[in-house]
Amino acid sequence: MQNPLLVQYLPILLFLGIAIVVSGAAVGLSWVLAVHKPDSEKVSAYECGFDAFSDARAKFDVRYYLVAILFIIFDLEVAFLFPWAISLGDIGTFGFWSMVVFLGVLTVGFIYEWKKGALEWE
Repeated sequence: MQNPLLVQYLPILLFLGIAIVVSGAAVGLSWVLAVHKPDSEKVSAYECGFDAFSDARAKFDVRYYLVAILFIIFDLEVAFLFPWAISLGDIGTFGFWSMVVFLGVLTVGFIYEWKKGALEWE
């Protein structure tokens, strides 16, 4: 007896199987057919334009982490605003004021960071 729930997942499993076979074949064929001639120009540093000059485990300035945290906070704010805006007609007044409180808390946090100088780079 077949489980109807498992039968519904069969196209997904089939798609994943085909994707794995095709991607594996592409990687394998490129590895087999590609010409392997490394030289000093190909293996040199190219992303930043100069060779590494210090240890890779050097400490970063805390401002890099602050910028990353600020990005995550405001990225999550936008991620919460999209579904809220779409369902605003269904959630009514309570949903509207809940989002106003949420935005207010984020604004207070932003003003606090601004006053503390967390946004100053130099």
